[in-house]
Amino acid sequence: MSAPQILVMAKAPVAGRVKTRLCPPCAPGQAARVAAAALADTLDAVAMAAAGSRVLVVDGDYPAPPGWTVAPQRGGPLGDRLANAFADNRAPGTATVLIGMDTPQLTAADHLDKALRLLADVDAVLGPADDGGWWALGLRDPGHAEILRTIPTSTPTTGRQTLTALRRHGLRVQLLPHLRDVDTAADAHAVAVMCPTDSRFARAVTAEVPSPTAVAG
Repeated sequence: MSAPQILVMAKAPVAGRVKTRLCPPCAPGQAARVAAAALADTLDAVAMAAAGSRVLVVDGDYPAPPGWTVAPQRGGPLGDRLANAFADNRAPGTATVLIGMDTPQLTAADHLDKALRLLADVDAVLGPADDGGWWALGLRDPGHAEILRTIPTSTPTTGRQTLTALRRHGLRVQLLPHLRDVDTAADAHAVAVMCPTDSRFARAVTAEVPSPTAVAG
């Protein structure tokens, strides 16, 4: 079996199109800069992981780092776009881990490499998110991603429904650590604390996202 690949689902950080739940307290331009920082830190983490290949699956126009493949997102609903990302970038005998750009606190050592190693022994890995969704899905056979087309996304039960669907298909699933997605200003500040102080995301949150106490005042 070939070394697993990592797919990063991302949206080009264009003002008014990304991180809209940060507005308010952020202006659209501030939210876009936070999104750009989150994406940059995510790509850095993936670059450090022991993956055989790396693919940026992007909505919009964004330059991938050297050595990466760029693929467009395809489809309407998020569930279809996720399933299409697995299908469009499928390689024979290659397990695939898909992540997004909303968890810039992840690291290669603590999260990504662990997911890649686990896929040598199980059929799927799933990283639950604190909001009820998931931040990572890894599949030994990417064809099983078809189940995502029928699972509602962005709900408090998305992760649980995904886990149930995987197990109903007879897959052995290993759970990864819980992570917090960045959706709101409160999320941004909580996640920034978990990042290295020199991370782009932590600096962007400090510069662009008013603190909850400042907003309340």
